[in-house]
Amino acid sequence: MEETNELQNAANEALPNPENVTIEQEVTNPEPAIVEETVAEPSVKEKSQTPVKETPAEEAPVEESPAEEAEPEPDYTNCTREELVTAMKELLGLDVQKIKNRVTSIRNRFNELNREVQNAAYEKFLADGGNKDDYQYENDAVAEEMHRLHDQYRAMRQKYMEELEEQKKSNLEAKQALIEEMRQLIDSEEEQVRTSMDKFNNIQERWKAIGEVPREQMNDLWQNYHFQIEQFFNKLKINRELRALDQKRNLEEKIKLCENAEELIMEPSVTKAFKGLQDLRARWKEVGPVPAEQNEEIWQRFCNAANQIDERRKEYYDQRKEEMDNNLLAKQALIDKATELTEKRPESTKEWNDTTAALDELLKVWKTIGPVPREVNEEIWAKFKGMIDKHYSEKKEYFGAIRDEQEINYQKKVDLCLKAEAIAKREDWKKATEELLELQKEWKAIGATSRKVSEKIWQRFRKSCDEFFAKKGEFFAERRTSESENLAAKEAILSELKAHQFGDDREENLSAIKDFQRRWAEIGFVPMADKDRLHKEFRGEIDRIFEQLKISAREAEETAYRERIKNVGGDARKFVNNEKAELQEKIEKLRSDLNLWENNLGFLASSKQADLLKQEFEKKMQGARQQIALMQAKLRILNEAEKAEKEEPKTEE
Repeated sequence: MEETNELQNAANEALPNPENVTIEQEVTNPEPAIVEETVAEPSVKEKSQTPVKETPAEEAPVEESPAEEAEPEPDYTNCTREELVTAMKELLGLDVQKIKNRVTSIRNRFNELNREVQNAAYEKFLADGGNKDDYQYENDAVAEEMHRLHDQYRAMRQKYMEELEEQKKSNLEAKQALIEEMRQLIDSEEEQVRTSMDKFNNIQERWKAIGEVPREQMNDLWQNYHFQIEQFFNKLKINRELRALDQKRNLEEKIKLCENAEELIMEPSVTKAFKGLQDLRARWKEVGPVPAEQNEEIWQRFCNAANQIDERRKEYYDQRKEEMDNNLLAKQALIDKATELTEKRPESTKEWNDTTAALDELLKVWKTIGPVPREVNEEIWAKFKGMIDKHYSEKKEYFGAIRDEQEINYQKKVDLCLKAEAIAKREDWKKATEELLELQKEWKAIGATSRKVSEKIWQRFRKSCDEFFAKKGEFFAERRTSESENLAAKEAILSELKAHQFGDDREENLSAIKDFQRRWAEIGFVPMADKDRLHKEFRGEIDRIFEQLKISAREAEETAYRERIKNVGGDARKFVNNEKAELQEKIEKLRSDLNLWENNLGFLASSKQADLLKQEFEKKMQGARQQIALMQAKLRILNEAEKAEKEEPKTEE
């Protein structure tokens, strides 16, 4: 009797209860895809499973991947980019298995905000007068930090998956070793039931403790293991009574599982109820068989509870699918409206801006609509976004052409200002007046310029015209009183110039020529009949002297400037510093103008009118280069003067 009880107790502990009855499952309602509002890949689908009738045949259980714990569902809609970066940093400190969905939500929201930052930077660049072809966007520190954090997450996730696969392989080897150990136990000549059962129980406990194995090896591994269990019990010839006791214990455990499943029916959260049911199904697999007369009853009880949970989940996702179908209809309507807005190309600035405002409003509405079915999400988003991108591309091209035309018009008006300013300094009143009036006609014929410079350039041109006509009026009011005296004075200077004997001293000759020119310029107007004759004769005599003395006009101007620096009174150092700063500023301005003109030349197509405009630009550019060379020579003169002043105390000492 004592030996019988010992055998029964050992059998109760040893009977194989893991995985010997399979709960077959079928996919009854795939969960609809949860689609994000960005081009990023939508969330991964789940599968709902419904228990069906338990069959007598024992099959390998379907091992699931380790269930990742349910994640909280924070709302990142109102977060800034900086807050999203902070949230990402906090997630990286958690278990990588528990943060996948939150990382995806943060990434998608950040991409939306980052595109808005890029668009704002581009629009500001254009609004500040930037050239469309010069625009280049670089990620700021926030975007770079987010990219770095996301790369870190991907590396963590990859490492986890690799370690999981390695662990599965290791588990496979461990379970194969246990099967071999059980085979050896069956083949052994052990006569003590208790000892065999202890070894058998130890093998089973170790089998349970080992985790997942690769899916492709799972079925064969299970069939082999189950076969060895049957062989073991055949060898021990366990009697029906002992098996009945074990089945009674299994029945009690399965009743508890049924009660737990029935409690889950009242769980408010569909997601939590389904995850709890999955856990119960996994535990059901671990429990061994029950008495045959109660097998159907207990199985149906469990299935009834599971079916109610699955039905709730199905209704939830059916409702969600209906909502996504309605969202699809709403977004399709927005696409139709966007198509209507973009079919006709705007012909004016106002039409372009009105269309842009309407499309922006459609985009705002689009963002308020929920997700759509996953299979069409990318398609409709690409279609809607494509129309908006096409509109902005064509708008950019349209306004770029306007800006180019305005820039050309601005340069034309700048040229007219330069000509008007030059005319305003002239005293050949008749010709200058005709030229100035012609410039005014040209001004009216030139198209519009940018509003930012329109009024400024007009005031500049008008100032030159007013200055010229005011000076002309004053001149003709006074000229008649002194023309005769001025004529005699210039005749005398001309005679003196012709009679002057120039020596070999170059500086002395330049000083003398300068003095003649100064005295000539100081004399006022002469009668109109003699003006051109005197000017031509005096200019010709000066040019003849320059040619005779081999002196260039630029050299003469440099010499005159050097003489001027030598004769500076007062605070000479302050004068030199101010003069250098002014020359450097003018040089930079001329260089900037040169770069602008060179760029403008690249935009001009080949045509008769464009070639004429190119010639004008080339003439201006040549003059600017000559002015830069002269100013650089003056800077050298100033540097020499400054150096001489610094060395002067040493010489005195």
